[in-house]
Amino acid sequence: MGSSRLPAVAASGEEVGRDGVRQPRGEVHAWLPGQNQTVCGLALSRTRLRRFPHVPFDYSGTDVLTVADAVGWICPRCLAAIAGRRGKEKHGWVRESPRP
Repeated sequence: MGSSRLPAVAASGEEVGRDGVRQPRGEVHAWLPGQNQTVCGLALSRTRLRRFPHVPFDYSGTDVLTVADAVGWICPRCLAAIAGRRGKEKHGWVRESPRP
């Protein structure tokens, strides 16, 4: 994942909000625009996940979903992969204590 792009949402369903904009529904995964798979490795075409490039994947492991939420499930593998990316610089990882 050497890309500096921010992850967007790929979901199993969609709904149209009151403002007329498509929103994710159902099972939600992280997806990097320009890729043909989710961050956890699912092929978008085979799983029939819909892409939402306008919706950032800004979920965390502490989010609590209720019956009122359109999102029913957040992929834990995508959460783990994205958590490792947050707070990193554009260039990915940086060696903090190099060998002498």
